[in-house]
Amino acid sequence: QVQLVESGGGLVQAGGSLRLSCAASGPTFPSYAMGWFRQAPGKERELVAARSWSRGRTIYADSVKGRFTISGDNAKNTVYLQMNSLKPEDTAVYYCAAGDTIAALARGYWGQGTQVTVSS
Repeated sequence: QVQLVESGGGLVQAGGSLRLSCAASGPTFPSYAMGWFRQAPGKERELVAARSWSRGRTIYADSVKGRFTISGDNAKNTVYLQMNSLKPEDTAVYYCAAGDTIAALARGYWGQGTQVTVSS
């Protein structure tokens, strides 16, 4: 009944751009916070970007600052991730998450993931 669906992943050359989208639905929404995680083979899960509408905060991982931008519409339970100047190390499965706070996203609701592959 609670569902998050990601889209927009694909294959892109280094230096290119992609825009990821996430749409959430269910009886617990709208959420107070939403964000994006990523996981690559051999690497730990990483919180890439997140926004809390209730706290008015936005955070980014140091590795993506200046390149990625998170945006969204809390009323519509949608969130986006604009990824520019992509690097091969950005290659990963990207997951959308929703929860009460940014700190609680890891144990909140998750989507199925979308693959992003950056070639050199």
